[in-house]
Amino acid sequence: MRLHRLDITAFGPFGSTQSVDFDALSGAGLFLLHGPTGAGKTSVLDAVCYALYGSVPGARQGGQGMHLRSDHAPPGTRTEVRLELGVAGRRLEITRQPPWERPKLRGKGMTVDKAQTWLREYDARAAAWKDLSRSHQEIGAEVEQLLGMSREQFCQVVLLPQGDFARFLRADAEARGRLLGRLFDTQRFADVEKRLAERRRATEARVREGDTALLADAHRMQQAAGDAMELPEPEPGDPGLAEAVLQAAAVARSTARERLDIAHCRLAAAESAHAAARHALDEARELARLQSRFAAARERAERLTERAGAHREDRQRMERARKAEAVAPALELREAADREHREATRAEARARSALADVYGGGDAYGDDGAYGDAGASGLAAAARRAAEELGGLDAARRAERRLAELAEERAGLDRQERADEDVLSEADAWLDGWDATRAALQSRLDSAQEAATRAEQLAVQREPMRRRLDAARTRDRLAADLAQARQRTEESRRRALDARAHWLDLKEQRLTGIAAELAAHLTDGEPCAVCGATEHPAPARKAAGHVDRETEDRALAASRRAEEQHTEDERRLGEVREALAAATAEAGDTPTARLAAEADHLEREYARARHDASALHAVQQELRRAEQEREQRLADRQQAAVRAASRLTRRETVEREQALLEAEVEQARGGLGSVAARAAQLERLAARLTEAADAVRAAEAAAQRLKAADARLADAAYRAGFDTPEAAVAALLDPAAHRELQHRLDAWQQEEAAVRAVLAEPGTAAAAQLPPADPAAAERAAAAAERRLREAGSARDAAARCCAELDRLSARAAEAVRRLAPLRAEHDRVARLAALTAGTSADNERRMRLESYVLAARLEQVAAAATVRLQRMSSGRYTLVHSDDRTGRGRSGLGLHVVDAWTGRERDTATLSGGETFFASLALALGLADVVTEEAGGVRLDTLFIDEGFGSLDDQTLDEVLDVLDGLRERDRSVGIVSHVADLRRRIHAQLEVVKSRSGSSLRQRGA
Repeated sequence: MRLHRLDITAFGPFGSTQSVDFDALSGAGLFLLHGPTGAGKTSVLDAVCYALYGSVPGARQGGQGMHLRSDHAPPGTRTEVRLELGVAGRRLEITRQPPWERPKLRGKGMTVDKAQTWLREYDARAAAWKDLSRSHQEIGAEVEQLLGMSREQFCQVVLLPQGDFARFLRADAEARGRLLGRLFDTQRFADVEKRLAERRRATEARVREGDTALLADAHRMQQAAGDAMELPEPEPGDPGLAEAVLQAAAVARSTARERLDIAHCRLAAAESAHAAARHALDEARELARLQSRFAAARERAERLTERAGAHREDRQRMERARKAEAVAPALELREAADREHREATRAEARARSALADVYGGGDAYGDDGAYGDAGASGLAAAARRAAEELGGLDAARRAERRLAELAEERAGLDRQERADEDVLSEADAWLDGWDATRAALQSRLDSAQEAATRAEQLAVQREPMRRRLDAARTRDRLAADLAQARQRTEESRRRALDARAHWLDLKEQRLTGIAAELAAHLTDGEPCAVCGATEHPAPARKAAGHVDRETEDRALAASRRAEEQHTEDERRLGEVREALAAATAEAGDTPTARLAAEADHLEREYARARHDASALHAVQQELRRAEQEREQRLADRQQAAVRAASRLTRRETVEREQALLEAEVEQARGGLGSVAARAAQLERLAARLTEAADAVRAAEAAAQRLKAADARLADAAYRAGFDTPEAAVAALLDPAAHRELQHRLDAWQQEEAAVRAVLAEPGTAAAAQLPPADPAAAERAAAAAERRLREAGSARDAAARCCAELDRLSARAAEAVRRLAPLRAEHDRVARLAALTAGTSADNERRMRLESYVLAARLEQVAAAATVRLQRMSSGRYTLVHSDDRTGRGRSGLGLHVVDAWTGRERDTATLSGGETFFASLALALGLADVVTEEAGGVRLDTLFIDEGFGSLDDQTLDEVLDVLDGLRERDRSVGIVSHVADLRRRIHAQLEVVKSRSGSSLRQRGA
């Protein structure tokens, strides 16, 4: 990294803009930054740091950059720092403006503008700067990536603060570790220590959690085992807890299995006693049942003996009923014949009564006119005569139907006649007004055609009128634009003349003072470009208000821009004039308001004509429909006349046929209302006569069957042993009585057989001879045996559950121990690593933390790099060495000692004198810069600053220190020394002086 240029405005003590050309200062390799106390030497370094990182070093950073603004700056000047640097083969420019408080543009009070940042890169091929970013975060990340170091590292490596390194030289291990940690970013190793400690705590918590669950299972096993188990003494987290729990669980399982075996033996004995008691109970119950059965059979036998007489009577009655059952079929036939005879007699009476109702009791076909005594043959003959007369009425029926059709036809002719009369009257009325209707429609049609023609004519006039109106409006607008264009052209012409006159005046002034400008480039010993002399005793001096070439060029550029603007305004004026002439030619001189009125009147006329013409098609359609309706009405009137003539002929034919048919039908009706009524009467008469004949024949047959049934019944009663049929009927039983009697007889026989069977059983008879049984005592003995069996079973089940629960909990505890084994091993491993990295382990003999171990390696590198320069500064006397010895009870690893070659002894750096401390600190700072640079990725640092400390050196040591610093030029480095030492101004020619004044500090470069 090399600094090229720094521009400071309103920053720190600098009220105005100040510039530093580092390229000129770096040419000598060493340059001196000096000035009185409080002038602002450190502010120059702060500006470099602020440009790169957006903040200043150390305690000076704060207030979000508000304090960086110079109190000497004018209110309208904004604070700005611009740094141009080269890094990684790129040339960059960083501009930063901190937030600043300024007066409001409107109203009273103050407002705060936000901070601004710009990053640009110089493009050598385009010879121009290219914008990269305006984001604070992006620019900060880009700078840290290119430089490879943070702000703290940059302030320690590039801006070497000697006071800080003197304190670092004398500091203890803890303070030295804090500084090295910031420089070498060893936070990741501290994070490793923290991560291991967190993992140790996490694994310890998980182990304790697992042990707690294991102890909970042990408590559950103790509850299940009772007094057969004792809880282990170790607490959660103790190494022997798992083994103690497993051993206690094994003892409890063994004791529980012994108790289960004892319970099994007791249960077997109880089951044997219970089986014997149940067998005795069953025998007592069976004896009691047999004794009770025998006693009940004796009682039933005594009751049968008491009912023996009634049983003999039932048996005799059943025998008579069985004899009477032989007469039952004949009796049923006689009853059926009697029912049929009575039914046939009633049907005959009903048929004769219905026949009398047909003619009110008279008969048109008999000799005496009545059917009351007629036989079946007479009734059949009368039915045949009625059927013959009914067959002769078919022709009369057809004639009667034809009369109805003719009446309907005459009614239809009358309706047609009335409809045609209505059509003729309506057609005549409509045709009478046809001429007036046609004239009115033709008048409307002519008016609509005239309106359509007028609309077409107005449509042709609309577009020219619209174009004239638009041109008139454009003409008015361009007339106003023309005045404005003339005014702008005149103003640009005056500005162009003024700019040219100003440029000529400046050119004349520059030519007048050209000698002073040429004299500024004269160098002693080099020839003058005008006269060729190598000596320049009295070169011309620039007067106040001297005009240089840059000012003249700016004036020339302003003159050319003004001339170009005037040319552009004249071109625009010509365009406006041409457009105005074209609009005037189109619109003429007629005012725009008049043209707008004429266009509006034309639009209204056109709209009215279009509205009137829109009715043309409707009127044409209406006229066409009216003519079609006239033709239709004429046709309807002619057809009505034709239909009237046809109806007259048809009416006469119908009347003649109707007269002939009426005479024929009147004869066939026989005094009734219609032929159909006469036919219905004959049909009813024939049906009644036929029914009466059938009923007489059925009554005669039923009487014959009844007589035969009486004879068969008398014969059957005699053969069955009864004197009369009535005696046989009395002996018969109905089904219900028969079933009841048979049920009593069957029950007697079943009861008698059952009693004999019971009394004949050997076991029952033998049981009756034994003493009475006692089932209650046997039940009490069985209940006691069953209670003892349940108690033994419950004891056995409890012992089995205890064994099962202990087996389950023991298996779960063993599984938990197995799962905890890897976790416990991991905890032991992590705990050992955490103790080792934290320096608390016995294996870590020097009690050195991991971060301290890494920093010790870096410190060893720094000491080696610093020794190379320290030996040159001390004429080979001192060497810096790293020490990892412990100091007291503290930790080791970050010790720093100096080896004195004169004495050959190693001693503490705190024993160095003030001057020795300075150059040792300087060597340490330079060595640290080399190591940090290498750590940062090898970014080359071509510009360094060393702040103060040179006043403590004698002349010889100062020369040696400067020789070391001057040796940095061999790597093309430049070193800036910040010091008050006056002797350095004589030794170092390239200087940057900070001049302090009441109006603010300023910068002055010398010897560059």
